[in-house]
Amino acid sequence: MSTLKELCGGLPLNPLPSNRGRDPNVPHAPVRTPNLSSQEERLALRNALRYFPPSLHSTLASEFAQELRQYGHIYMYRFCPPIQIRAYPIDQYPCRTRHAAAIMHMIMNNLDPAVAQFPQELVTYGGNGQVFSNWAQFWLVMHYLSEMSEEQTLVMYSGHPLGLFPSLPSSPRVVITNGMVIPNYSSREDYERMFAMGITMYGQMTAGSYCYIGPQGIVHGTMLTVLNAGRRYLGTGDLGGRVFVTSGLGGMSGAQAKAAVIAGCVGVIAEVDEAPLKKRHEQGWLMEVTTDLDHCICQIRKAKSTKTPLSLGYHGNIVDLWERLVKEYEVTGELLVDLGSDQTSLHNPFSGGYYPAQLSLRQANQLMATDPARFRTAVQDSLRRQVAAINKLAKAGMFFWDYGNAFLLEAQRAGADVEKSGGAKTEFRYPSYVQHIMGDIFSLGFGPFRWVCTSGDPRDLVQTDDIAAAVLEEISASVSERVRQQYDDNIRWIRQAGKHNMVVGSQARILYSDQKGRVSIALAINQAIADGRVSAPVVISRDHHDVSGTDSPFRETSNVYDGSAFCADMAVQNFVGDAFRGATWVALHNGGGVGWGEVINGGFGLVLDGSEEAGRRARTMLNWDVSNGVARRCWSGNVNAYDTIQRTMEEHSHLRVTMPFPVQDEHVLDRALQG
Repeated sequence: MSTLKELCGGLPLNPLPSNRGRDPNVPHAPVRTPNLSSQEERLALRNALRYFPPSLHSTLASEFAQELRQYGHIYMYRFCPPIQIRAYPIDQYPCRTRHAAAIMHMIMNNLDPAVAQFPQELVTYGGNGQVFSNWAQFWLVMHYLSEMSEEQTLVMYSGHPLGLFPSLPSSPRVVITNGMVIPNYSSREDYERMFAMGITMYGQMTAGSYCYIGPQGIVHGTMLTVLNAGRRYLGTGDLGGRVFVTSGLGGMSGAQAKAAVIAGCVGVIAEVDEAPLKKRHEQGWLMEVTTDLDHCICQIRKAKSTKTPLSLGYHGNIVDLWERLVKEYEVTGELLVDLGSDQTSLHNPFSGGYYPAQLSLRQANQLMATDPARFRTAVQDSLRRQVAAINKLAKAGMFFWDYGNAFLLEAQRAGADVEKSGGAKTEFRYPSYVQHIMGDIFSLGFGPFRWVCTSGDPRDLVQTDDIAAAVLEEISASVSERVRQQYDDNIRWIRQAGKHNMVVGSQARILYSDQKGRVSIALAINQAIADGRVSAPVVISRDHHDVSGTDSPFRETSNVYDGSAFCADMAVQNFVGDAFRGATWVALHNGGGVGWGEVINGGFGLVLDGSEEAGRRARTMLNWDVSNGVARRCWSGNVNAYDTIQRTMEEHSHLRVTMPFPVQDEHVLDRALQG
């Protein structure tokens, strides 16, 4: 099979494709250990076979059973399509609607081997961020999208296409839910069992919502985080000669190397797996790779002294790197690191998201599969070592923050010294980047806005970059001093974005922007499509990690202090509100970032096609998509959010938000409670 038309023809059943097994030339997900009972194994097999007519069950049952026992999940490798999966130009998809073709473009990008972490397991990033649960679902979704009319909606249950249902032209074309389980059954163990049975899945954030744009998706946010960390902790925006040490070069964490260089500092990133190191180096995201700690220390000293921006990948364990930095400090008195963080996938600590220092990668994967309990112990031992080294360096003057990957949460569970004396439940010895660095940005309405040029033409991306820069420059002339720094940073980013060669996969761009900026950019791009300056529809979206999209008490809402950080009304309301205000598709997920059972998050895609209707949808939906979260943060007591939503109400006469009256005299509470 070699055409998109054949790919959209439904499951290939007559004849069955040959079973080629797993491709040894691509990375694969770690073996899962769901510990199913014999009855649950039987159910998992039954659930997989229901995608196929009974005449094929005897052929498929044995290989599906083997996959389940060998890999811990039925991926249906036989049905991995023999076509180059990538984001083909929108006009090449055989669809009845352009909206459906745009969604196909996004799905194919999420599964592109140049983009996806484990493409044959349908994992885009984060170790377990699935697009679908198995390949049968992929084939069915592509077929449904090719057949869809503008009066139908495709309903997705955790990777499973329930079907096309009648709806309105104004309705979303796809509605996605991932991992929506009853709260009392949302433990890690429940997830492993239910995923193995094929009845739910972990969509991460933009994996299961079809909106991932490669590591570029968080480069801008990572760059802003590093810049603002320098301003806050080091008292300077000039990071020349400053050293930032962290870990992870996979799907999302791969952004760290590029962001460090753009910010002007020395970025040293540890990664245990050679495959992502090699990929980031070949893609130009990583300047140098070494397996030698002596060489690593030498390069740090050299780059510090010359103030030369550098992204250095250390092929080894982050714990070894931290401990070597401690040794250098103890022996020479020289503190070689200024800023520190971690981006290992600790939302998934015992299934390949974190590798313990005591073991090689091969040994760790083997132990993970054969003795999960011992592997868990090794992970927790390693976390305690890592925190001990970080604590010594922090005491010497390094500034460390949690990057929202559950590092401090899992370290606490491992018994590491991360407690904050007198701290709230969401606070640790070190702040999360939301609490100290990025939280005020969300409260001001700024977050990771994105767009994808579905033509696949780099010239369209250049045009949209120029449009966005011009829009922001015009708005910035009248913004308040409170947000001027953000506008300056974002204009500099978009003006320089093209030269940093960040495109991996689809022709996409990430740009932090506030409500006015997002709406204005979307309308300007839509007009450019209408005028023919942009040659094809553009999908606008955002990371779920945004002002309104995610309720996550250890990350996005960690700086909400009215007790509601563990409530999920905001993310759910956002999903519903985006759906009836014009989104082309919407998604709501359990898990993402910090992990299953720890987060509720949602996202959207909206197709700009140059029509007046697309402009109306963009204006209505984007205004809600930001104001919802700012209003919630205002109600929680955030002063920046209060000012932002107050100003927004002045600009939008139909917006009326319930404003809080803060308690001005704490003695009122004391007297009432003592009485």
